Order: sequence, then C-alpha cells, then structure tokens
Amino acid sequence: MSQTDGTLKERLAADLRSSMLARDKVRLGAVRMLTASVKNREVELRHPLSDEEFVEVATREVKRRREAIEAYEKAGREDRAELEREEQRILEAYVPPGLTDDEVAALIEEAIAATGATGPGEVGKVMSSVMSKAKGRADGRQVQAAVRARLGG
Repeated sequence: MSQTDGTLKERLAADLRSSMLARDKVRLGAVRMLTASVKNREVELRHPLSDEEFVEVATREVKRRREAIEAYEKAGREDRAELEREEQRILEAYVPPGLTDDEVAALIEEAIAATGATGPGEVGKVMSSVMSKAKGRADGRQVQAAVRARLGG
C-alpha cells in the first residue's frame, strides 16, 4: 500500500498503478474490484464519494469477502477461500480499524443504560444504539451475540 496524502480515492488510484507495475495479480484484482464498486456507488449517488462514503463501500467489500470465505470453506474449496482471504487483507487497508471487544462491551453497557433495556425483548433497541455509534467499525453479528449474551437472550 502506498501512503499518499489526499483522499482515499487518490490512494486507491495510486495503489492500482503500483499493483500494475509490480504485476501483483491478487492485489490488482482486489483494487480493481474496489475501484469498480466505488464508481458504481458514485453513479448511484450522482456525486463523487466522500472519504466516509468510500469507507462504507470498502467495508461492504470486506464483508463480501468474509461471506465468500465462509461459503468456499463450506464447499471444501480451500484454494478459493485462501484467495478471498488475501483479497480481504488487501481491502482491510482501506477500512479504519474495528472496535476491540472491550470497546464494543463499553458501547453495549452505555446503550443499555441509555435505553433502560432489561431483557432479551429489547435487543433491537440496544443494537440500534450501538450500531449507530459504531458506524461500520463493528461487525453486526458479533455485536448482536454480545448484546444477547448481556441481556440473557
């Protein structure tokens, strides 16, 4: 990854060029897919993406890789799963680091205190509060499992 000053889109373009020059097929493929997703989102929104919108697209691509890895592992295609893992590692460079388990637990406690949730029937309230504060920095499935464990659901 090259560290250029400027927007994430500029960094993506620089990484695309460096991947081409290095003839790194895996990195080039991952960067091209992310570039295509960014351009598609720009067409949908009809404006250039901000860095925050760019991160949303990159996060979505990382999540797609995670789901593909699970599917390939279930199908016994470890070769494809490893390729997806490598692409996921490359794309994670465009996503801010996720929250630690302790940070998620603190957000959950804060949300429970704010909503007054006491049982498993109020998981939704707590989830919406936590996810709005986490803004893509925490995996929804992990947060939900932690909330359910905390509320006894």
